Amino acid sequence: MSQGRFDASGDEPPEVLTSGDVAYSRDPADFYYMSVNIPCQKACPAYTSIPGYIRALYEGRYGRSYDINRVVNALPGVLGRICSRPCEKVCRHGEPGMGKPVNICHIKRAAADLRKAGDTPTEPLLPRNGKRVCVIGAGPAGLAAAHDLALVGFEVTILEALDEPGGMLRYGIPEFRLPRDILGEEIAALLGLGIELRTGVRVGRDVAMEDLSAGYDAVLIAAGCYVSRKLDLPGEDLTGVLSGLEFVMDTATGRPPAVGNTVVVLGAGFTAFDCARLALRLGAQTSAICIRATEEDLRVTEDEIHEAKREGVKINGLLVSQRIVGNGRVEGVEFLRTRPGELLPNGRRRIVPIEGSAFIMPADSVIVAIGQGAEPLTSPGDKDDRGVVKGDRKTFHTSEPNLYVTGDFMTGPSTVIEAIAAGRKAGERIAADLIGREFREWVVRIQDASRTDRERSWDFLRRQEIPTVLPVKERLAGVGIEVERGFSAEQALEESRRCYLCYLHYEIDISRCIYCRYCIDVAPRDCIKLVNEVILNEDGAAIGFVETTKWREVNAVVIDNTRCIRCGECMRVCPVDCISVSRVELMERIITTGGNDG
Repeated sequence: MSQGRFDASGDEPPEVLTSGDVAYSRDPADFYYMSVNIPCQKACPAYTSIPGYIRALYEGRYGRSYDINRVVNALPGVLGRICSRPCEKVCRHGEPGMGKPVNICHIKRAAADLRKAGDTPTEPLLPRNGKRVCVIGAGPAGLAAAHDLALVGFEVTILEALDEPGGMLRYGIPEFRLPRDILGEEIAALLGLGIELRTGVRVGRDVAMEDLSAGYDAVLIAAGCYVSRKLDLPGEDLTGVLSGLEFVMDTATGRPPAVGNTVVVLGAGFTAFDCARLALRLGAQTSAICIRATEEDLRVTEDEIHEAKREGVKINGLLVSQRIVGNGRVEGVEFLRTRPGELLPNGRRRIVPIEGSAFIMPADSVIVAIGQGAEPLTSPGDKDDRGVVKGDRKTFHTSEPNLYVTGDFMTGPSTVIEAIAAGRKAGERIAADLIGREFREWVVRIQDASRTDRERSWDFLRRQEIPTVLPVKERLAGVGIEVERGFSAEQALEESRRCYLCYLHYEIDISRCIYCRYCIDVAPRDCIKLVNEVILNEDGAAIGFVETTKWREVNAVVIDNTRCIRCGECMRVCPVDCISVSRVELMERIITTGGNDG
């Protein structure tokens, strides 16, 4: 598109396909434009079209909003509750002076909650191709891979060692964060593509990997990480010292351990917070998370910290554990106090123990939640030093023909959205290897949008926070009471208005511009520039501007879409109607034949 390439020739590059008033571009310049101008989609591991689904919800098309999500992340209702929200960290609305980021994650949930039952049927897009794939593991990575393979005609069987599908979603996330009926509904819809699920089947115990390799055209290991890491501290084998993952899993299966009155949790991630909050629901009087660094270094969302504190969880920073004390049964944890040291290359500060600061914190239970790793499977292929099958992080291949790995099993613990993205990429690779061609492609969809209907006043709307169960006593009455209640239709609409719709591209037709400066004067941000030169990269994408204040040096008036907040004021005041707006979306297309006519 000329909008992304600043191509003054007017010639359409061969990378652009047109269909009516819509163009589909494969031009590298347009992909670059999308990467810098739609920061939320760029930050999402699955490349979800965030402006697209927010706009669909604003229009009241809840089913369409849900589908835009499901195309790339398979489980929108789940992710709308437990996603780590990397998109919100880069939201343009959250830039300095612009307010708080749009509540992107909970708008996703609203689409799932508000759509009509049966609004989004699932069926394969292509007929069966005769190829069979076995996926080991029914967690987010395995489900996502199976979903994509079944969509394009593969016969898929999932083997799950546990009794129910979902993996960490079912067994590693408490029900107060993710209701099991929501999870079950979305997994059932996914299996409705014709995917066979066999639960209670453990590879190496119930079936040999060699038999799977002989019976399927490809085998994908997506078994997740279920081996808890240890601190290797003295006293870690005392009664009352619990593994964080096993604690959450035992609670999820109705076998919660007794925790006593005082619980200390060692860890800084979501599992640590889940354990601390679960302990209060199981009867603990006090529950504390102890971390080496400061609260600002925690690897969880601000909402998670806020809700944990509201429930009574204490966060004790700048502590490093030395040993767990007790006589047969845990009685406490010995800590040293720490202080921040010099800045490290990764941007974090070194944590320095303070000599002579040791003290013992009493505890009836100590929960160690510092992460987990993959369990070695009895299988062929080169192994790493843990005995786990090694896979290439780009191709997902192992050293064995047609044996692939993906998700946390390959990389170690990640977020749910990262696992889903990895599963989809592995499925795509398997499909291409077995059939000899790609089944989908990423393109930039370009369509005239006439003008935006955003109102300038919407920029000042306050962020809608997710409603919660307010009385803490009511929350803590059981492990299955969902804390977050979800947006009403009115709240979802109000929050959707805050989105700047960064997929709208504004451009000035230089041949018609009369350099009146009306657009510059009315722009609420410094996004319209007088430029002497546009700096292009080797693909023809604009990567910068040489600005000038001298009129005789001005060669163009240019809209910097990385600064634009899509208010449309420039279009409304332009006396010669030389400003246009188009809708540009990074999206997937299914390739139905050997060519690219998806």
